[in-house]
Amino acid sequence: MSRKCFVTGKKPSTGNHVSHANNKNKRSWGVNVQKIRMLVNGKPKRVYVSARALKSGKIERI
Repeated sequence: MSRKCFVTGKKPSTGNHVSHANNKNKRSWGVNVQKIRMLVNGKPKRVYVSARALKSGKIERI
């Protein structure tokens, strides 16, 4: 599964996990994507969309 939003283009971001002793390890934050059906070029298609885009009403489910 590609963790990328079809509408907003959001994808995982990276950074450091910093411990109390200031040790740093690489980590990544995934995107909260849901698989939904929506109209793409007039045809229904299953795509991954971020939960934020769903909540804000940027898309209409079918």
